Parts: sequence; structure tokens; C-alpha cells
Amino acid sequence: MQVETLIHARWVIPVVPEKTILGNHSIAIDNGRITAILPTSEAVEQIQAARTVNLPRHALIPGLVNAHTHAAMTLFRGLADDMPLMTWLNDHIWPAEAKWVHEEFVADGTRLAVAEMLRSGTTCFNDMYFFPNVTARVAQGAGIRSVVGLILIDFPSAWASDADDYLSKAIEVHDQFRNEPLVSTAFAPHAPYSVSDEPLQRMLTLDNELDIPIHMHVHETNDEVQQGLKTHGVRPIERLERLGLVCPSLVGVHMTQLTDDEIARFAAGGAHVVHCPESNLKLASGFCPVQTLVNAGINVALGTDSAASNNDLDMLGEMKTAALLGKGIANDASALPANNVLEMATINGARALGQAERIGSLESGKEADIVSIDLGQLNTQPLFNPVSQIVYSAGREQVSDVWIAGRRLLANGQLSNMDMQSIANSATRWHARITGKYPDGPPE
Repeated sequence: MQVETLIHARWVIPVVPEKTILGNHSIAIDNGRITAILPTSEAVEQIQAARTVNLPRHALIPGLVNAHTHAAMTLFRGLADDMPLMTWLNDHIWPAEAKWVHEEFVADGTRLAVAEMLRSGTTCFNDMYFFPNVTARVAQGAGIRSVVGLILIDFPSAWASDADDYLSKAIEVHDQFRNEPLVSTAFAPHAPYSVSDEPLQRMLTLDNELDIPIHMHVHETNDEVQQGLKTHGVRPIERLERLGLVCPSLVGVHMTQLTDDEIARFAAGGAHVVHCPESNLKLASGFCPVQTLVNAGINVALGTDSAASNNDLDMLGEMKTAALLGKGIANDASALPANNVLEMATINGARALGQAERIGSLESGKEADIVSIDLGQLNTQPLFNPVSQIVYSAGREQVSDVWIAGRRLLANGQLSNMDMQSIANSATRWHARITGKYPDGPPE
């Protein structure tokens, strides 16, 4: 067999089948896809490769799927910390967005976010923000896989003026990128408290035609639930259910305020959940009962939320937080074991985004989205179980290599096609603008 790339690794952790750890195995890549996974001893004899990569103390895992981001908001990292969600939004973030968000902001913020995500092993991110066309172009140029949110919200923004405009532009963006291999789309109504019934109904009609995910903040805080009761007479999930939105397309983010009945109805509807533990902890939004959701048969993925509320885009760190928090909430040390949390960050995210046939696990025929983690460093020694070490001990600085659709975008810790100094300089200029020191950016 002749292939483009052959990777020899100490471990291959395919995620599917679950709990599988393959020692001294190799992955063959050709035309952007995995063509074989086999013992290294056999690969050396059977496969000729144009490029061979030796990773003798590394584990190969599927690319991490960050199932909830607001990538451009990375430029607001640290702008407003240590305050509850609605204060954070109403008094700080939304005013800053009204002043600063336009195409240049989204392009520069997304570029910064993508560089951070690639360096920490994320190969696909599901985004919700204004100017999704710009997010898609930046992601496409960087080579990362993206699901861009077709934003819908009741109030006007720099992106759109009203529901008609949001939905019209949503279709335009979907059509613009529908044939791009690394770009997908999802409807992205912001939240039950910020989108009224009529736009949601129109969006659902369009979604029935396009068959794409619906990415929405749901039951993030108790305030949201109380507001729903006051405005609509029912809790938000019941309202969404009445509108027909609790369905297999729905990707409900946060889900910290849930009754047993709501969990059962969400499961019956086939909807998905994205857990964002660090953002929820930082904003004191509440606790998502992840193990209870899993026990109910709900697919639970993992996301970071924005760097403005996290304050990083580190999925390895998110996995550890999810595992530890899940045990505490369940009062059960066996809840959310390391294997399950790795699934949340990979195949479960792919399932939520409708991409499990393409990504999320290391299997022959799937696209070669692969991450290498160096487990030979001191903080992951001694090593008894590589999956446990990845979830509980490894840091993002141990991500050595990243391939997306077979293209090596991170090699030995260095980005191959992004200018880190230029990205850092851009972030410095935005800091100067936002703080008012230099309204047009600092002098070069």
C-alpha cells in the first residue's frame, strides 16, 4: 500500500470502539482520510509512505470538537470578569459588541481563537456569532473545521437589522459555504429570552428544509427560567417543545436548570446537550447534571464557551473540569469516567453537529482529524492508563501535532500556516482600541 502519510505512535486511542487502547500502532493517511490503523510492525512491512512521522511516546486521539464557542469574543478575554451572566452581558459585553463588532473585529478575533484552538488540539469548533461568513472564511483559510452559526436574535446588530434580515443572511451564508469541505452551518438562535416565537417558527421551517443543527443557549441560568415563566407562562424548554424545537436538530447549550421531567422530555425528543463546565462555574450559572443526562440516553458534548467567560479555549482543561465536576454533582466517584469524557470531547460533539460519519473517532474511511499528545513529559509520568493521563494530567502544551483532513497544521508544537507574531500584534492593537489608549490602534 502506498499512502501520503504514515504516523507511528506509542498509543492509538480511536474512541470507537469505546475503551479501546492500541499499543504501538500506526495510522495511514491518504487523500485526507484514514486508510488503515494497524500494528506498527505490520505497517512498516506493508505500507510505503511519502512522509513518515515517528511519535514514540505519544498518544493519537481524534481531533477535539469544541461544540460551543463565540470565537471572535476572544478579543474580549478578561474585559469583564467576576460578575453574574446578565450583568456581564447587559452592562459590559453587549455594549462592547455594539461599539466594536464589525468584520475586522470578527476576523481578527477568530484568527486569535483558531490559533489557540489548534495549539490545544481542537480540530472542529461550533460557533455562534455575528458575521458568520467572516468566521467561515478565516477558519477555512487556517485549515480548521468549523460549524458557523447562522445567528438569530430579536435586536438589531452590525450584522443584521431584524428577523427578516437575519434569516435572509442565514440562507446566503449557508448557500455560500454549502459545498466547502471544512465549513458547515447551523442555525444559531441566541436564547429563549432573546428570540421571540415568530422568528423561531420561521427558522424551524427553514431548518426542516436544510436539515442542519439548531445551536441555542437553553436553561443557562435560573434567571432565564424565571423570565420565561414571567413572559410566556411556561419554562423555556416547555415553550421550545410547544414550538417543535425539542427535536434531533436541537443542540441545547448549558442546561443547568433542569427538572427530571424536562430531562425525560429532552431525551424523548432526541435533542443534544453541550456542557460548558468552566464558563458555568465562572459565571455561577448553575450545574449541568451530566451523569443524569447520560443515564437518560441524551448525547452530551463538551464546549468551552467564549474566552470572554472561560477565559480560555482549552478542551483538555475542559475535560478535566467536566470529569471532576460531574463526580461532585453526582456524589459518585465513578460518574463521568475518563473514557466517557473523552467521548464527550470527540465523537459526542461530532454526533451533536451531525458529523459523526466524518469525524470524531479514528476509523478507516473517516477524515484524518488527528491529535498527538506527548505523554512522555514529567506531569504524565508514570503512565498506567493513557486515557486517564490525557483527561486528568495532560496540559495543552503537550499537544505536539495536529492533522485536519490529513493536513498537518501543527508540527512539533509549531503552527505551520499561521503567523503567531502577527496575531499577537493584532490582539495588542485591539486592546489599545477597546481601552481607549489609541482609538485607531497603537502606532506601529
